[in-house]
Amino acid sequence: MHNQYVIGVDFGTDSVRALLVDTQTGQVAGTHVHEYTRWKQGLYCNPATSQFRQHPLDYLEGLEASIKGALANAPTDVRQQVVGISIDTTGSTPGPVDETGLPLALRPDFAENPNGMFILWKDHTANAEAEEINHLAHHWDTDYTKYVGGIYSSEWFWAKMLRTIRVDEAVRQHAFSWIEHCDWMSAVLTGNTNPLTLRRSRCAAGHKALWHSEFDGLPSDEFLTKLDPLLSGVRDRLFTDSYTSDQAMGTLSAEWAEKLGLSTNVVIGIGAFDAHMGAIGAEIEPYAFVRIIGTSTCDILMAPNEEIGHRLIRGICGQVDGSVAPGMLGLEAGQSAFGDVYAWFARLITEPVRALLGDDAADKLSRQLIPHLSEQAAQLPVTENDPIALDWINGRRTPDANHTLKAAIAGLNLGTDAAKVFKALVEATAFGSRSIVERFIEEGVPIKKVIAIGGVAKKSPFVMQTLADVLNKPIQVAQADQACALGAAMCAAVAAGVHPSLEAAQQAMGSGFDAEYTPRPDQVAVYNALYQKYLRLGSFVESQPARAQAVTATV
Repeated sequence: MHNQYVIGVDFGTDSVRALLVDTQTGQVAGTHVHEYTRWKQGLYCNPATSQFRQHPLDYLEGLEASIKGALANAPTDVRQQVVGISIDTTGSTPGPVDETGLPLALRPDFAENPNGMFILWKDHTANAEAEEINHLAHHWDTDYTKYVGGIYSSEWFWAKMLRTIRVDEAVRQHAFSWIEHCDWMSAVLTGNTNPLTLRRSRCAAGHKALWHSEFDGLPSDEFLTKLDPLLSGVRDRLFTDSYTSDQAMGTLSAEWAEKLGLSTNVVIGIGAFDAHMGAIGAEIEPYAFVRIIGTSTCDILMAPNEEIGHRLIRGICGQVDGSVAPGMLGLEAGQSAFGDVYAWFARLITEPVRALLGDDAADKLSRQLIPHLSEQAAQLPVTENDPIALDWINGRRTPDANHTLKAAIAGLNLGTDAAKVFKALVEATAFGSRSIVERFIEEGVPIKKVIAIGGVAKKSPFVMQTLADVLNKPIQVAQADQACALGAAMCAAVAAGVHPSLEAAQQAMGSGFDAEYTPRPDQVAVYNALYQKYLRLGSFVESQPARAQAVTATV
């Protein structure tokens, strides 16, 4: 019997990558990364107002290029042995579509309109709408936020939809429905993008769209109409049911089979968010805390429904039956900025160099800066008098979402240099991580092990050692360079019937771990004291009026 192959496609913030994987061994037979052309040029975005939009053409071009690239160097007979494709994406990244499921930005009249595009996860233009959703939900007879930690976020589905239809009458008139990126990409491959009949992701629906079986699906039309009459009737144009990622969306359409050189028998799995499929690729098990560490973090924990399902966990990004694996409660948390904090600091230093000395000097500095600062910071002693920073440079995702919050640095003096500031920023991201861990434990959810994946986890020993010291927990780093795409491939193998369960797919296709960071007892004690300072600084900043938060705090 010939080996069977599957393709996992991972849509990240900056690029899409495809992984061609042997379903019996997990061996990677091909991979390719494609950067989004328009996104790379900074089009349709305004960081000053937290507007981040992505054009669906970037997604379509990336889907074709990444899969073709993954297949390009594989043996010629492998194409005929590909049996499944599954996709993960960032989220919540919804976009408006017409009656056929075509994103409005693919129509000539909306081709350059950012409001007709997909609204990236880190877009925070809907802060006010999120507050309105929270206020109404907390005063409604059913609190629709109770399964998403009690706080709805501006990063999520309803807030983004409401904001867009309020500010853009043309989108309001032409948007028949709305769809998450992970659902649309999977549907595109099947050829059925009808928003009323395509299968929607349980992961996306439960964590971001307030879907729950207790509510018979989405929030009631009465609730949505009360929120804003513009939402009246939209529930009927969305969906009622949702599906787990071990299930099939359909099979590859003739159009895409021809484009990719694959069979129309290839099964297309139900999509999900990158973190959830990444947790599968990282071989998540019950009560393992998986951290997907990149520009932001997404933290995934999985627990048996019968043990945790009766609890309502405060301040997280949702608890959804089957969002990771069927029969398990998937719990999500995360930080709105992690690597983005370091990238901001790097830009702060390199952009004046670019302006004064040109691109070559700035690009050279940019490549060397973070590794250099990491090396310098690792040599610094850790003391209770060190500067303290907050990681809220893009607001706070969890615990207790509040995207109006600002970051701060305290304890600076004339002896504070770039390495010390960088060290404080790294510690801030670790302290933010600890606040998430402590919330789970306070809420009665044990954490038995910590697993890390993502670019920061693979490339920055200084950051990972600091994180282990602050959490006071060992951290295993998954060996897979592309754990999200590998998790998507595992889901595809189950959807295609190759493996009977995700656990079986993990056992057959998993790649294990290649590094472990162990807490250093002498550092742990100091970080316990510094963490208390972090909490006090955070409490101070959060207590200030929004306009005052823009000023860097000093104590």
